[in-house]
Amino acid sequence: MLRLCAALLITFTTTALAQTRTELKRADLTGTNMEVIVMMVEFQPGETIARHTHHGEEAVYVLQGATLVAADGKEIQFPTGASIVNQRDVPHGGFKIAGDKSLKLLNVFVVDKGKPLTEPAQ
Repeated sequence: MLRLCAALLITFTTTALAQTRTELKRADLTGTNMEVIVMMVEFQPGETIARHTHHGEEAVYVLQGATLVAADGKEIQFPTGASIVNQRDVPHGGFKIAGDKSLKLLNVFVVDKGKPLTEPAQ
């Protein structure tokens, strides 16, 4: 199930990024030109998450699960307690939040310092 969710996060395309992002902590990663960013992200029902990449790794823990709709219309359950890791420069996202529950995530990014956190996928 988690592999399916991760694959779908990498595969499909939409147009908007999360509207609610709360940065909790940002710090330099010792001995590197990278930084660690801890963030809460919430997507409301009906919002879409654009297909995008990061300049580093992203670990995600699902605080409140929701139903996702893929580009082909298939509904996928993304349950509370699930976790995934998105690799550097690998496109992910591309789904819409369905139903009446928002999707709440705790994200930890280890990314190149000074670069945008998110880039649209090519």
